[in-house]
Formats: sequence, C-alpha cells, structure tokens
Amino acid sequence: MTLRRAAALLALALCASAGAQDLRECGGSPGLPAWVKTGTFQGTLGGRPVALALDRQQTDQAYFYTRYNVDISLTPFQSGNVLILQEEVWQGPGDGLKVTGCFTLRPSGTGLSGEWRRTVKAAPLPVRLTALNVAGVPLQNSSSPGLLKLRAENPLAFLKLNRPWAAAANGRSVREPVSGLSYPQVPGAGAGLRAALQDRLLENAENALDCRSRLGASDEDDGYELTATVTLNTARLLSVREDVWYYCGGAHPDNYTLGLIFDRATGRPVAPGAIWKGLTPARQKALYLAAFTPDPECRGVLNEMAPDFTANLSKRGLELTPTSLPHVVVACGETATVTYSRLRDEANPASPYFGEFYPR
Repeated sequence: MTLRRAAALLALALCASAGAQDLRECGGSPGLPAWVKTGTFQGTLGGRPVALALDRQQTDQAYFYTRYNVDISLTPFQSGNVLILQEEVWQGPGDGLKVTGCFTLRPSGTGLSGEWRRTVKAAPLPVRLTALNVAGVPLQNSSSPGLLKLRAENPLAFLKLNRPWAAAANGRSVREPVSGLSYPQVPGAGAGLRAALQDRLLENAENALDCRSRLGASDEDDGYELTATVTLNTARLLSVREDVWYYCGGAHPDNYTLGLIFDRATGRPVAPGAIWKGLTPARQKALYLAAFTPDPECRGVLNEMAPDFTANLSKRGLELTPTSLPHVVVACGETATVTYSRLRDEANPASPYFGEFYPR
C-alpha cells in the first residue's frame, strides 16, 4: 500500500473510531470476555452464510456475508460471560456511523452460538459459527508470499479472495472476480515472476475490498480503479506501471502511480540504483526537473518538493513520477522520461542488467 493511500484510509478510520466512542446501543461494557481467543469462524446468521474474525490484539472486529463479500465493522462489549458485538455501518459524512445490529454470543464447543438482532428490542435471528482453521484452507491459486501472508494476517480478506482467477485467452492478463480488477501476465514466465505479479493483483484487490467496506451504506460513489500496464519487457527485466484511482469516503477522490521493476528470472524487485548506481534521490530530482517542462505555476512547487519518486522502465527511458506532492498540487506531478543515453554516466557496468540498455 502506498503512503498516500494509507494516509487517506487512516483519516477515515480515525473519523469512524471517534464516532464509535459514543455508540452504546447494544449494552455491556467495552472489551472482550476472558474466554475469547483470536480466531476465524464460519457459519450462518439467520440461515445466511457468514464469516467472522475475532482478534484480541485489535480494537475492532469484523464479519461479512459471503454473498456480498463486504466487511462490516464490529465493536466488542461484554456482559458477564457474554460477548456482545455491536455492528456499525458508515452512512456517509452527514450521518456518520449507525448501529445496524447487535450480536450476543457464547462459546459453543470450538465455535460460537447466540443471536443477532437489528435492534435490542427486535426479534432475534439465530447465529451458529464453527471455528475455521484458515491455515488449512486449500489455496485456489498458486502459492505465493503475498497469498500466504494474507491468509496469516487478514483471514477475512483471504476467504474472499481465495478463489480461482480467470485468465485471458491470450494468457496476457488475469482477472480477480470479487474486486473485478485485472493485472498483466507474462506467458512463459517462471514461478518467481508469476508469484510477484499475482501478489500485486492480490494487494490491489485487498485494497479495493477495504475501500468498499469503508463506504458502508453511504450513497457516495465508491470506486477503486486499477490500470496496470507492462511498460518494458526484456530478457532480464519486466517493468509495470500501476495507476490507481480510488474514493473510500472523505473529502475527495485520490489517485497514485506506482512503478515496479522485476527481475524476470526470480520475480524479485529491482531498484533503479541496481542499474544506475549514481541515481540517488537528489540526482533523480535533478534529472526529473531537467527532463520536464512544467506549467509556470507548477515550477515553484516542483523545485521545492521532496526528492521522492516512483520509477518504471519504458522503451524510451526511465520514467519518474513524484510521490510526495500534497493533494492540492498533485496535478503538477506529471511523469517525466529520462532517456537511457542521459543516464549512461550513472550506469553500473558490473550490474547484470547493464547490457539491457548499453552495448558492451
């Protein structure tokens, strides 16, 4: 996740948490009963399939209906030996958080049982949940570091995204069905590169679902749009550019660009400095300003910006995009291309990638 996206989501989370402090509609006192352990559960709520995760290290808990694949936030309370989970859904900036249901649960064998009510006085629906060993759930796609990490650290997201992905007929892209996002593939790529590309789609799909859940029941136009493009494919290197637009609530939509460079043989990331040893952050800024002729109103902004860039390779050269501009001037941060001939003096002849750009 980029710093810009993380900051936007943190702001929304803080807003939601501030509202949750005043919501006490399901009864009980804050916290989890002593018997509650971290774990994941599957079962039914009123006959509808659901999955729920409890984590003693987290303030908030969550569950989702498998039909909709959208997390619903739960604030935990306790009353004696009873676990109370207060369901809270974001209604938009005008209405904030609203309590939309109350769980009352008790341990039942290795699982949980109890009831859910829309309000404290409403008729209850039965809840029956069985403990799920997420680590034992078969993988529906190839094993990769990102997929294994997701299973260990975010079991609800794993359960949503652990399903077969649809490959294009030409083998050059794959689509994740829950988020609807697609990502490039490279026919004939080795296992390492396939895993790296799979993990990029997986991370974006997780972000898209997180974005969707944060909007809750608000009538705001949600969205997480990803355009991922292969910008260079050589014998040793593959470069991809990701352009993401998203709106997850808050004052305005946002967007970011992420440049990626992979070693084709291993799938490991390659930093520009592994190819051009003299390409320090300060040098990148100097090359960017020399290669780009900005609007007069933007020149001062770009001269003062921090030397933070994301980089991808193209046929013409190294593409640099600023990543540290404030939202109000982000339009000034267009991508600039520094030609490979311009970078020749910075190149590292000992690099295994030197020959991709310069004849020996």
